[in-house]
Amino acid sequence: MIREISDAKLRPAPIVTWLQSISNFYSGEGYHQGYYRGHESQPYCQFVVAPKVVKFREKFRSLLKANA
Repeated sequence: MIREISDAKLRPAPIVTWLQSISNFYSGEGYHQGYYRGHESQPYCQFVVAPKVVKFREKFRSLLKANA
């Protein structure tokens, strides 16, 4: 995607982001897992997270399980 955007010259300046494979992955602490489900009424979740969840579900509807 970075190459496509660069080649299409969609931006006046070059993209300086680089991608690298990771060698280790560390899961977040347990209290971070499922935070949104347990705190949907929090203002941050309502105004920042919820719109992103809606957009994600719309975009990837065909890949989601029926009860998700």
